[in-house]
Amino acid sequence: MTEQKNVALVTGCAGFIGSRLTERLVGLGYSVLGVDALRDAYDVSFKRQNLDTLEALPGFRFMQIELESADLPKLLKDVRMVFHLAGQAGVRASWGNHFQVYLRDNVMATQCLLEACVNHPTLERFVFSSSSSVYGNAEQLPVTEDVLPQPVSPYGVTKLGAEHLCTLYQKAYSVPTVSLRYFTVYGPCQRPDMAFHILFKSLLTNTPFVLFGDGEQTRDFTFVSDIVEANILAMQARDTSGVFNIAGGSRVSLNEVIKAVEHISGRKVILDRRDHARGDARHTWADTHKAQKQLGYKPQVALQDGLAMEYEWATRLYGVEKTK
Repeated sequence: MTEQKNVALVTGCAGFIGSRLTERLVGLGYSVLGVDALRDAYDVSFKRQNLDTLEALPGFRFMQIELESADLPKLLKDVRMVFHLAGQAGVRASWGNHFQVYLRDNVMATQCLLEACVNHPTLERFVFSSSSSVYGNAEQLPVTEDVLPQPVSPYGVTKLGAEHLCTLYQKAYSVPTVSLRYFTVYGPCQRPDMAFHILFKSLLTNTPFVLFGDGEQTRDFTFVSDIVEANILAMQARDTSGVFNIAGGSRVSLNEVIKAVEHISGRKVILDRRDHARGDARHTWADTHKAQKQLGYKPQVALQDGLAMEYEWATRLYGVEKTK
């Protein structure tokens, strides 16, 4: 690793977004040290499948560690770029006793990593993966980065806390941080606990899909390759700091998504309607002008195309023949 000029650290490398970003960095010629705790918040076999793909790549090395207890100065030796994607995801599970897990993985781990980056001799960029959950039920739509964040879930609180830590370490110690607020990411290899994955699995196995609320809640859906590209752009924009909305420009209701999925697949979704889930924002919609101007970000994948790609992947995953 020390012989490589361009060394990047990717935390959460075995996850949905982290694995795709790692592949992209290796393709750009970076030597990537990927770390992941391989926690079992969801089926770890999905992470191991991602790792199998990554470990076949030249220039990739994996370490299974927990950030809050690792020897981070040693880990960061020679690293030029840090992409911090590790954390505990999920809005609905963040209540009650589970909050301590979110606090540990989203706040404490981030603080430990930032502290290890203070006065780091080779570090050029620290890109933090945040979430649109920091906004909660925003008072205006589309939401800009200067709107007051008002999370409606403990998960959103921890992501906002980690963002604030990035800002503090940038101001106090000149750690070159950028925080990217992702809006509802989807695509092939999506985590099994995420809505679109659950929707496609229900569709392909002819089992009910649980729809919380009336289905008229809207999301600004973002394809995973656009999220990856935003990370690359944030890395390349060396003189930029602060927070940026990263979204796909495809704001639709869940009812519209279900209709689109039925059209793509030629199958009918069986719905199990439930009450609104606490912690879920009613609407999300991003203003991405800041990212366009300062990072050069522009989403490339339309929702219909992205859904079709995830459907193709899901049919292979669950061994189901396509109907059309």
